[in-house]
Amino acid sequence: MQETRYDVVGIGNAIVDIIGRCDDGFLSKHDLAKGFMRLIDASEADRLYGLMGPSIERSGGSAANTIAGLASFGGRGAFIGRVADDQFGKVFWHDIHSAGVAFDTSPAANGLPTAVCLILVTPDGERTMNTFLGASTELGVDELNTEMISAAKITYLEGYLFDKPEAKAAYYAAAEIATKAGRKTALSLSDAFCVDRHRADFRKLIKDGTDILFANEKEITALYEVNSFDEAVAKVRGECQIAVLTRSEAGSLIVTANETVDVRPVRVAKVVDATGAGDLYAAGFLYGYTRNLNLADCGRLGSLAAAEVISHIGARPERPLSAIAQQEGLLPG
Repeated sequence: MQETRYDVVGIGNAIVDIIGRCDDGFLSKHDLAKGFMRLIDASEADRLYGLMGPSIERSGGSAANTIAGLASFGGRGAFIGRVADDQFGKVFWHDIHSAGVAFDTSPAANGLPTAVCLILVTPDGERTMNTFLGASTELGVDELNTEMISAAKITYLEGYLFDKPEAKAAYYAAAEIATKAGRKTALSLSDAFCVDRHRADFRKLIKDGTDILFANEKEITALYEVNSFDEAVAKVRGECQIAVLTRSEAGSLIVTANETVDVRPVRVAKVVDATGAGDLYAAGFLYGYTRNLNLADCGRLGSLAAAEVISHIGARPERPLSAIAQQEGLLPG
Protein backbone atom coordinates (compact mmCIF):
# COMPACT_ATOMS: atom_id res chain seq x y z
CA MET A 1 0.00 0.00 0.00
CA GLN A 2 1.19 3.51 -0.85
CA GLU A 3 2.33 5.66 2.06
CA THR A 4 -0.55 7.43 3.79
CA ARG A 5 -0.17 11.20 3.45
CA TYR A 6 -3.78 12.25 4.06
CA ASP A 7 -6.56 11.20 6.38
CA VAL A 8 -9.30 12.22 3.95
CA VAL A 9 -9.42 13.60 0.42
CA GLY A 10 -12.72 15.27 -0.46
CA ILE A 11 -14.12 15.59 -3.99
CA GLY A 12 -16.88 18.10 -4.65
CA ASN A 13 -18.02 21.54 -5.74
CA ALA A 14 -15.35 24.23 -5.39
CA ILE A 15 -17.39 27.35 -4.55
CA VAL A 16 -16.37 30.76 -3.26
CA ASP A 17 -18.82 31.92 -0.58
CA ILE A 18 -19.30 35.70 -0.65
CA ILE A 19 -21.03 36.72 2.57
CA GLY A 20 -22.42 40.21 3.02
CA ARG A 21 -25.03 41.93 5.16
CA CYS A 22 -28.12 43.74 3.92
CA ASP A 23 -31.55 44.83 5.11
CA ASP A 24 -34.95 43.50 4.07
CA GLY A 25 -35.39 46.48 1.77
CA PHE A 26 -32.43 45.37 -0.35
CA LEU A 27 -34.00 41.92 -0.81
CA SER A 28 -37.36 43.42 -1.77
CA LYS A 29 -35.80 45.89 -4.20
CA HIS A 30 -34.01 43.11 -6.07
CA ASP A 31 -36.83 40.51 -5.88
CA LEU A 32 -34.85 38.10 -3.70
CA ALA A 33 -36.91 35.61 -1.69
CA LYS A 34 -35.68 35.87 1.88
CA GLY A 35 -34.21 32.71 3.36
CA PHE A 36 -34.18 30.76 0.09
CA MET A 37 -31.48 29.55 -2.29
CA ARG A 38 -31.72 30.06 -6.03
CA LEU A 39 -29.44 29.05 -8.89
CA ILE A 40 -28.24 31.94 -11.05
CA ASP A 41 -26.12 32.40 -14.17
CA ALA A 42 -22.78 34.18 -14.54
CA SER A 43 -24.25 37.55 -15.57
CA GLU A 44 -26.63 37.64 -12.58
CA ALA A 45 -23.74 36.69 -10.28
CA ASP A 46 -21.71 39.63 -11.64
CA ARG A 47 -24.67 42.01 -11.30
CA LEU A 48 -25.48 41.04 -7.72
CA TYR A 49 -21.82 41.04 -6.69
CA GLY A 50 -21.59 44.65 -7.90
CA LEU A 51 -24.61 45.62 -5.78
CA MET A 52 -23.41 44.01 -2.55
CA GLY A 53 -21.67 46.02 0.13
CA PRO A 54 -18.56 44.89 2.05
CA SER A 55 -18.29 41.12 2.15
CA ILE A 56 -16.22 38.17 3.33
CA GLU A 57 -14.92 35.87 0.58
CA ARG A 58 -13.87 32.34 1.46
CA SER A 59 -13.65 28.87 -0.06
CA GLY A 60 -16.81 26.81 0.27
CA GLY A 61 -18.80 23.86 -1.00
CA SER A 62 -20.03 20.87 1.01
CA ALA A 63 -17.01 18.56 0.75
CA ALA A 64 -14.60 21.50 1.03
CA ASN A 65 -16.30 22.49 4.30
CA THR A 66 -15.93 18.94 5.59
CA ILE A 67 -12.22 18.82 4.79
CA ALA A 68 -11.65 22.26 6.34
CA GLY A 69 -13.41 20.97 9.47
CA LEU A 70 -11.18 17.90 9.49
CA ALA A 71 -8.13 20.18 9.33
CA SER A 72 -9.51 22.22 12.24
CA PHE A 73 -9.41 19.03 14.33
CA GLY A 74 -5.77 18.59 13.32
CA GLY A 75 -6.39 16.07 10.54
CA ARG A 76 -4.53 15.86 7.25
CA GLY A 77 -7.01 16.84 4.56
CA ALA A 78 -6.89 17.26 0.79
CA PHE A 79 -9.49 18.46 -1.71
CA ILE A 80 -10.15 17.94 -5.42
CA GLY A 81 -12.46 20.36 -7.23
CA ARG A 82 -12.53 22.50 -10.36
CA VAL A 83 -11.99 26.25 -10.40
CA ALA A 84 -11.26 28.59 -13.28
CA ASP A 85 -8.13 30.68 -13.78
CA ASP A 86 -9.85 33.86 -12.59
CA GLN A 87 -10.20 36.14 -9.56
CA PHE A 88 -12.43 33.81 -7.55
CA GLY A 89 -10.37 30.78 -8.49
CA LYS A 90 -7.42 32.49 -6.81
CA VAL A 91 -9.57 33.32 -3.76
CA PHE A 92 -10.59 29.67 -3.44
CA TRP A 93 -7.00 28.45 -3.81
CA HIS A 94 -5.64 30.87 -1.20
CA ASP A 95 -8.41 30.30 1.35
CA ILE A 96 -8.49 26.50 1.22
CA HIS A 97 -4.71 26.43 1.64
CA SER A 98 -4.92 28.83 4.58
CA ALA A 99 -7.31 26.36 6.25
CA GLY A 100 -4.55 23.76 6.14
CA VAL A 101 -5.97 21.74 3.24
CA ALA A 102 -3.90 20.41 0.32
CA PHE A 103 -5.38 21.53 -3.01
CA ASP A 104 -3.47 21.24 -6.26
CA THR A 105 -6.12 20.88 -8.98
CA SER A 106 -4.90 23.06 -11.86
CA PRO A 107 -7.24 25.98 -12.63
CA ALA A 108 -9.12 25.58 -15.90
CA ALA A 109 -8.12 27.99 -18.66
CA ASN A 110 -11.33 27.30 -20.60
CA GLY A 111 -14.98 26.82 -19.71
CA LEU A 112 -17.17 28.46 -17.09
CA PRO A 113 -15.95 30.90 -14.40
CA THR A 114 -15.33 29.76 -10.82
CA ALA A 115 -18.49 28.95 -8.88
CA VAL A 116 -19.73 31.51 -6.36
CA CYS A 117 -22.47 31.62 -3.74
CA LEU A 118 -23.57 35.17 -2.92
CA ILE A 119 -24.98 35.03 0.60
CA LEU A 120 -26.98 37.97 1.93
CA VAL A 121 -27.48 38.01 5.69
CA THR A 122 -30.28 40.17 7.14
CA PRO A 123 -30.23 41.52 10.73
CA ASP A 124 -32.37 38.58 11.93
CA GLY A 125 -29.69 36.10 10.80
CA GLU A 126 -31.60 34.77 7.77
CA ARG A 127 -29.38 33.83 4.83
CA THR A 128 -30.54 34.39 1.25
CA MET A 129 -28.30 32.48 -1.14
CA ASN A 130 -27.69 33.03 -4.85
CA THR A 131 -25.55 30.26 -6.33
CA PHE A 132 -23.71 30.12 -9.64
CA LEU A 133 -22.26 26.60 -9.93
CA GLY A 134 -19.93 27.51 -12.79
CA ALA A 135 -16.70 25.61 -13.29
CA SER A 136 -17.32 23.27 -10.34
CA THR A 137 -19.86 21.27 -12.36
CA GLU A 138 -17.32 20.53 -15.11
CA LEU A 139 -15.08 18.33 -12.94
CA GLY A 140 -14.07 15.22 -14.86
CA VAL A 141 -11.92 12.12 -14.63
CA ASP A 142 -8.88 14.00 -15.99
CA GLU A 143 -8.84 16.24 -12.91
CA LEU A 144 -8.62 13.36 -10.44
CA ASN A 145 -5.28 13.15 -8.68
CA THR A 146 -4.67 9.39 -8.56
CA GLU A 147 -1.67 9.75 -6.27
CA MET A 148 -3.61 11.91 -3.81
CA ILE A 149 -6.55 9.49 -3.69
CA SER A 150 -4.26 6.48 -3.28
CA ALA A 151 -2.42 8.23 -0.44
CA ALA A 152 -5.59 9.03 1.56
CA LYS A 153 -7.15 6.73 4.13
CA ILE A 154 -10.63 7.78 2.95
CA THR A 155 -11.96 9.37 -0.24
CA TYR A 156 -15.06 11.44 0.56
CA LEU A 157 -17.54 12.11 -2.26
CA GLU A 158 -20.13 14.91 -2.25
CA GLY A 159 -23.51 13.97 -3.73
CA TYR A 160 -24.22 17.51 -4.91
CA LEU A 161 -21.75 17.05 -7.77
CA PHE A 162 -23.55 14.05 -9.23
CA ASP A 163 -25.71 15.92 -11.76
CA LYS A 164 -23.40 15.90 -14.78
CA PRO A 165 -22.22 12.69 -16.50
CA GLU A 166 -18.57 13.84 -16.36
CA ALA A 167 -18.68 14.27 -12.58
CA LYS A 168 -20.53 10.98 -12.14
CA ALA A 169 -17.80 9.21 -14.11
CA ALA A 170 -15.19 10.92 -11.95
CA TYR A 171 -16.90 9.63 -8.80
CA TYR A 172 -16.91 6.02 -9.99
CA ALA A 173 -13.28 6.36 -11.08
CA ALA A 174 -12.26 7.84 -7.71
CA ALA A 175 -13.99 5.01 -5.83
CA GLU A 176 -12.21 2.47 -8.02
CA ILE A 177 -8.81 4.13 -7.44
CA ALA A 178 -9.39 4.13 -3.67
CA THR A 179 -10.50 0.49 -3.63
CA LYS A 180 -7.53 -0.68 -5.70
CA ALA A 181 -5.22 1.17 -3.31
CA GLY A 182 -6.79 -0.65 -0.34
CA ARG A 183 -8.45 2.54 0.93
CA LYS A 184 -12.01 3.34 1.98
CA THR A 185 -14.64 5.54 0.34
CA ALA A 186 -17.32 7.68 1.94
CA LEU A 187 -20.36 9.28 0.31
CA SER A 188 -22.61 12.12 1.45
CA LEU A 189 -26.09 12.12 -0.09
CA SER A 190 -26.11 15.94 0.32
CA ASP A 191 -29.79 16.71 -0.30
CA ALA A 192 -33.14 14.90 -0.60
CA PHE A 193 -33.81 16.49 -4.01
CA CYS A 194 -30.38 15.28 -5.12
CA VAL A 195 -31.40 11.77 -4.00
CA ASP A 196 -34.63 11.96 -6.01
CA ARG A 197 -32.66 12.84 -9.14
CA HIS A 198 -30.05 10.09 -8.76
CA ARG A 199 -31.65 7.38 -6.61
CA ALA A 200 -30.64 4.41 -8.77
CA ASP A 201 -27.08 5.62 -9.23
CA PHE A 202 -26.68 6.34 -5.51
CA ARG A 203 -28.02 2.90 -4.60
CA LYS A 204 -25.47 1.31 -6.95
CA LEU A 205 -22.59 3.44 -5.65
CA ILE A 206 -23.50 2.66 -2.04
CA LYS A 207 -23.70 -1.07 -2.62
CA ASP A 208 -20.69 -1.43 -4.93
CA GLY A 209 -18.23 1.23 -3.83
CA THR A 210 -19.07 2.90 -0.50
CA ASP A 211 -17.74 1.99 2.91
CA ILE A 212 -19.20 4.90 4.91
CA LEU A 213 -22.49 6.63 4.04
CA PHE A 214 -23.58 10.00 5.44
CA ALA A 215 -27.24 11.02 5.20
CA ASN A 216 -29.85 12.91 7.17
CA GLU A 217 -33.33 11.61 7.92
CA LYS A 218 -34.96 13.09 4.82
CA GLU A 219 -32.22 11.84 2.53
CA ILE A 220 -32.17 8.26 3.77
CA THR A 221 -35.97 7.88 3.65
CA ALA A 222 -35.95 9.38 0.14
CA LEU A 223 -33.22 6.96 -0.93
CA TYR A 224 -35.30 3.91 -0.03
CA GLU A 225 -38.69 5.52 -0.72
CA VAL A 226 -40.07 4.62 2.69
CA ASN A 227 -42.28 6.55 5.09
CA SER A 228 -40.37 6.15 8.33
CA PHE A 229 -36.83 6.50 9.60
CA ASP A 230 -36.96 3.02 11.17
CA GLU A 231 -37.79 1.47 7.79
CA ALA A 232 -34.86 3.31 6.22
CA VAL A 233 -32.51 2.05 8.95
CA ALA A 234 -33.58 -1.52 8.25
CA LYS A 235 -32.98 -1.02 4.52
CA VAL A 236 -29.52 0.54 4.81
CA ARG A 237 -28.19 -1.95 7.35
CA GLY A 238 -25.61 -4.09 5.59
CA GLU A 239 -25.71 -2.09 2.35
CA CYS A 240 -22.35 -0.56 3.31
CA GLN A 241 -19.99 -1.01 6.23
CA ILE A 242 -21.20 2.04 8.16
CA ALA A 243 -24.23 4.31 7.69
CA VAL A 244 -24.07 7.56 9.64
CA LEU A 245 -27.59 9.01 9.90
CA THR A 246 -28.15 12.48 11.38
CA ARG A 247 -31.47 13.69 12.82
CA SER A 248 -30.86 17.32 13.89
CA GLU A 249 -32.02 17.84 17.49
CA ALA A 250 -32.72 14.09 17.83
CA GLY A 251 -29.01 13.33 17.48
CA SER A 252 -27.62 10.68 15.16
CA LEU A 253 -27.62 6.95 14.59
CA ILE A 254 -24.60 4.96 13.42
CA VAL A 255 -25.61 1.68 11.77
CA THR A 256 -23.49 -1.33 10.88
CA ALA A 257 -24.49 -4.88 9.98
CA ASN A 258 -24.43 -5.93 13.64
CA GLU A 259 -24.51 -2.73 15.67
CA THR A 260 -26.59 0.41 16.21
CA VAL A 261 -25.03 3.33 18.09
CA ASP A 262 -27.30 6.14 19.28
CA VAL A 263 -25.47 9.48 19.67
CA ARG A 264 -27.03 12.38 21.53
CA PRO A 265 -26.66 15.88 20.06
CA VAL A 266 -24.53 18.58 21.67
CA ARG A 267 -26.90 21.31 22.77
CA VAL A 268 -26.33 24.96 21.83
CA ALA A 269 -27.85 28.03 23.46
CA LYS A 270 -29.22 29.26 20.13
CA VAL A 271 -29.17 27.92 16.58
CA VAL A 272 -27.95 30.89 14.54
CA ASP A 273 -27.35 29.24 11.16
CA ALA A 274 -27.79 25.55 10.35
CA THR A 275 -25.75 25.79 7.15
CA GLY A 276 -22.87 23.32 7.20
CA ALA A 277 -24.12 21.22 10.13
CA GLY A 278 -24.01 17.98 8.16
CA ASP A 279 -20.68 18.86 6.57
CA LEU A 280 -19.05 19.47 9.95
CA TYR A 281 -20.63 16.37 11.51
CA ALA A 282 -18.94 14.37 8.76
CA ALA A 283 -15.66 16.17 9.53
CA GLY A 284 -15.76 15.16 13.19
CA PHE A 285 -16.81 11.59 12.46
CA LEU A 286 -14.13 11.07 9.82
CA TYR A 287 -11.44 12.59 12.03
CA GLY A 288 -12.33 10.18 14.83
CA TYR A 289 -12.57 7.24 12.44
CA THR A 290 -9.13 7.89 10.97
CA ARG A 291 -7.81 7.97 14.56
CA ASN A 292 -9.33 4.52 15.20
CA LEU A 293 -11.79 5.80 17.81
CA ASN A 294 -14.91 3.75 18.53
CA LEU A 295 -18.07 4.63 16.64
CA ALA A 296 -19.70 6.33 19.63
CA ASP A 297 -16.75 8.71 20.05
CA CYS A 298 -16.64 9.36 16.29
CA GLY A 299 -20.31 10.38 16.53
CA ARG A 300 -19.63 12.59 19.55
CA LEU A 301 -16.90 14.45 17.65
CA GLY A 302 -19.34 14.89 14.76
CA SER A 303 -22.01 16.28 17.07
CA LEU A 304 -19.49 18.64 18.68
CA ALA A 305 -18.40 20.03 15.31
CA ALA A 306 -21.99 20.43 14.12
CA ALA A 307 -22.91 22.27 17.34
CA GLU A 308 -20.03 24.70 16.90
CA VAL A 309 -20.92 25.62 13.33
CA ILE A 310 -24.66 26.18 13.94
CA SER A 311 -23.90 28.61 16.77
CA HIS A 312 -22.72 31.34 14.34
CA ILE A 313 -23.13 32.49 10.75
CA GLY A 314 -21.03 30.59 8.24
CA ALA A 315 -20.23 26.97 7.41
CA ARG A 316 -16.71 26.90 8.85
CA PRO A 317 -15.68 26.67 12.52
CA GLU A 318 -14.72 29.95 14.19
CA ARG A 319 -12.65 28.23 16.90
CA PRO A 320 -10.21 25.32 16.44
CA LEU A 321 -12.24 22.15 16.79
CA SER A 322 -9.25 20.38 18.30
CA ALA A 323 -9.27 22.76 21.27
CA ILE A 324 -13.03 22.38 21.79
CA ALA A 325 -12.76 18.58 21.67
CA GLN A 326 -9.90 18.62 24.17
CA GLN A 327 -11.90 20.91 26.46
CA GLU A 328 -14.81 18.46 26.33
CA GLY A 329 -12.52 15.52 27.05
CA LEU A 330 -13.10 13.87 23.66
CA LEU A 331 -9.45 14.19 22.62
CA PRO A 332 -6.26 14.19 24.66
CA GLY A 333 -4.81 17.61 25.49
